[in-house]
Order: sequence, then C-alpha cells, then structure tokens
Amino acid sequence: MADHTGGSRADVELRLPAEGAYATIVRTTAAGLAARLDFTIDDIEDLRIAIGEATALAIPAADPGTDLVAQFVFGRGSMTVVLETEARDDPPLDTESFAWQVLDTMAQDASAGSEGGRFRVRFTVASTITAGMTGAEL
Repeated sequence: MADHTGGSRADVELRLPAEGAYATIVRTTAAGLAARLDFTIDDIEDLRIAIGEATALAIPAADPGTDLVAQFVFGRGSMTVVLETEARDDPPLDTESFAWQVLDTMAQDASAGSEGGRFRVRFTVASTITAGMTGAEL
C-alpha cells in the first residue's frame, strides 16, 4: 500500500466509503485513539470537531464510489490525521469555507488540497497536557 502520510507510516489506517454517513466512524475512531494517548476530554472534543470539518472538506471532493482513507500517526502528545480520497477533477480548496476556517483554528499545521487525482486534508492536534511540558518531562 502506498504511504500517503508524507514519509511516516500510519499507526492506524481506516478505509471506508467516501460518504457522509461514515464521517461519524472516523470521528469515533479518532476519539478512541486519542483517549488511548491520554488526551483530555477537551482535547478529544477538539479532535472530533477537527475531524468533522476535515471530512466536510474531503468527502465532497471525492469521486463517486471511492474510498476515504483516514490515517492516524501518533507523536509525543499529539496525533496527526491525514484524510485522503480520489478526486480526479482536482477540486480547489476553498479557504473561505466554514469547514476550513474551523479546521485551521482547531488544529496545528492544517493543510489541504488536490494533487495528482487525490484530495488530501492533513492536520495535527496536540494534547494540552503535554503542550506545557519540556523535553525532559516527556
């Protein structure tokens, strides 16, 4: 399988139909993984919101009948999420959309766009517990 995370192997990968009805599965999976990483309840809720907005960007861009691939890469007190789908028309990212504005506010290093027939949304959410720690405490 191709590595779509930009160099690192996903710790968890989920493939499902690129349809709105499945967005809740991506949110629930992300929340469960974040809980295992000891994210706070508020951090988990922020992640769920970010996932909701990311799927709102990715699913409409998807070609009919294709899959949405959700990849979760764990860091020290953080999780990077990549949502990717086939999008042969290379739809542009609407940076004025509500979904993008919320995602860009809720997450770190948010990026999205289309290239080579694929649409990708990538972002990182960090735990507030580890955000204030120094390298020695981690």
